[in-house]
Amino acid sequence: MLTRRLIPCLDIDGGRVVKGTSFVNLRDAGDPAQLAALYDSEGADELVFLDITASSDERDTMIDVVRRVSSQVFIPLTVGGGLRNVEDMRKMLEAGADKIAVNSAAVSRPSLIEEGAREFGSQCIVLAMDVKRVQDPVTAQRPGTPRMVAEAPWQVFTHGGRRPTAIDPIKWSRIGASLGAGELLVTSMDADGRRAGYDLDLLAAISSSVDVPVIASGGAGRLEHLYEALAAGKADAVLAASIFHFRTHTIQEAKAYLAERGVPVRPAPAS
Repeated sequence: MLTRRLIPCLDIDGGRVVKGTSFVNLRDAGDPAQLAALYDSEGADELVFLDITASSDERDTMIDVVRRVSSQVFIPLTVGGGLRNVEDMRKMLEAGADKIAVNSAAVSRPSLIEEGAREFGSQCIVLAMDVKRVQDPVTAQRPGTPRMVAEAPWQVFTHGGRRPTAIDPIKWSRIGASLGAGELLVTSMDADGRRAGYDLDLLAAISSSVDVPVIASGGAGRLEHLYEALAAGKADAVLAASIFHFRTHTIQEAKAYLAERGVPVRPAPAS
């Protein structure tokens, strides 16, 4: 049986780890290299590094910070934020990343997913999507974006959650997987930072629609939320930030909790 993965997330702004609520009201959470080393030692399965203002600021991902983080971990590292072409991906892989997450650039040019998968393999390409529940979807479609007007009660946002797209995340998930994305990282903007649980309906809808692993993101506040995302949400992995950054729980505690409930996880080292 495949083990379920526990993945801390480092949202980076100005070279520091930050955490906000629904992508705003950011507060400092520490040094990225120090946190990376801590999570590696605690038994995290992977680590995600997201430069959350690179796309909105129209700049490149901070490669020096990526190098510092990668030097501290011996687990798979996913890097995203501001990656616009295959050469950007190559630079991050050379800096120590194991996987590349694409979001805004992939929405603008879906062929980027295919190009990355062809160059580096699908196992290296993660399609990240920031999703929000909407009552009145934006129907304007920018030139060059996929024709996937939202029919479900969610739509995809880009540029750090700043731009609505009218794209249905379920349809986009299927397209991303068909283009070669090896994983999907699904973040609920509504739940992000609120610690009230993941958007289980969203996760279940996407997980049931694709054959690639789905990483749940946004909303973990208690250990039972992690379990719910894997069970009811049908996710293959859970990503969390606040509960680990601010030491509400440790990686060891989370893995022990999941194991007690029959979830197959890789054992964490003894504390």
